[in-house]
Amino acid sequence: MEAPFVENFQHSANISPRLTHIKGFDLKTVVVRTMIPRNIVVDKPLDQTCLFHEQVLASGEIRSLVTYLPHISDPTESPFYHPAVRGIGFLLRYNPDSKEGEVSIHYSFFDGEPRCVKLERTAQHLLAVLHKHGQGSAAGYVKRVNHDVILPQATVQNTYARLKKKYARTLIDGWVETTDPGKHVFEDLNIAAFLIELWADTYKDMPFPGFVDIGCGNGLLVHILLEEGYKGWGFDARRRKSWATYSQRSQDNLHEQVLIPSILQTQTGSSDASIHNGIFPKGTFIISNHADELTPWTPILGNLSESPFMMIPCCSHCFTGARFRAPPPTPTSSAYASLVAWVANIAKECGWVIETEMLRIPSTRNTALIGRNRKTPFDSVDVEELVAKYGGAAEWEVNALKLVKGKTRGH
Repeated sequence: MEAPFVENFQHSANISPRLTHIKGFDLKTVVVRTMIPRNIVVDKPLDQTCLFHEQVLASGEIRSLVTYLPHISDPTESPFYHPAVRGIGFLLRYNPDSKEGEVSIHYSFFDGEPRCVKLERTAQHLLAVLHKHGQGSAAGYVKRVNHDVILPQATVQNTYARLKKKYARTLIDGWVETTDPGKHVFEDLNIAAFLIELWADTYKDMPFPGFVDIGCGNGLLVHILLEEGYKGWGFDARRRKSWATYSQRSQDNLHEQVLIPSILQTQTGSSDASIHNGIFPKGTFIISNHADELTPWTPILGNLSESPFMMIPCCSHCFTGARFRAPPPTPTSSAYASLVAWVANIAKECGWVIETEMLRIPSTRNTALIGRNRKTPFDSVDVEELVAKYGGAAEWEVNALKLVKGKTRGH
């Protein structure tokens, strides 16, 4: 929660802020946030109030004070990653005429808890980081990546903290795949938190239409969303061991199927129950999370079903399913940046307005492309012609039918 402080201040957050007034300073802004540890098994989340104060002296000097107040009443309640103090304050004294300033850090100690070497080292480290960022800002540094473009960080972070507390330990302890449970559990919990808040924003005035996770892999994201009460399902070309460890509801909504888009189905056998034609009930929200071969098909499926989507590209594949290097938009573009630009362009040519968000997940493949609004009507786009323009999909159906017969590999 972030809000300006005004007379008769009322907050809408689930966590009540801890308000502190400093003599001579005006309280300007109140922020309530939840700090999430890297390892929730070791440390617990911590609620914190951040207060922004300001004071203007007769001399013209401006003093800005930012205080961080953890929601604890005893030093023993402080997690390892936070100093065991009542509060931390950063004070900036700035002279607009000379354009010079001074930054200092201040602690509010608990009674009977004097300053120690550890707190001194922490203060020095915090000042060093602040100085580094200040120098960068003065030198004109511009962030290469902007997070939280679509949704406020605190909104998604608080939902992530709740999901992490509710599911993380059980999911990690029960992990049966050979992959790293920490990475996959925390990554999918974060994606689930983002989707939950994205859907709250998108469908605030209408019923949720349901979701489908194409190329769902271990099915963890489907499981989390179902447990949170969302209607939906997922499918993949190969069943995973983890599916059997989930709730019965999740097991019932995870299917072993291969996707052959309806615009490609020509051969005998394409009516097989183990094949899906990529047509979903109108409006179904399509999730394409590191779906590899299915990634470029995602906006096409969105058009065929008139359904919004979110795709997180990972490995680069063309419409045939073969690996390829997407053409770089600039000479210095990385392979991943090239893939993201390529599939985003496909989506735009499908008539979608594309929103981009850099997700806060433990993966370098963290770009989410969201299509929930249109710039052109669905019937104005010939998707078959569009697929042909991007190289066609001549081998897709043949390769998919081999998967159905042999189950040798999956999306």
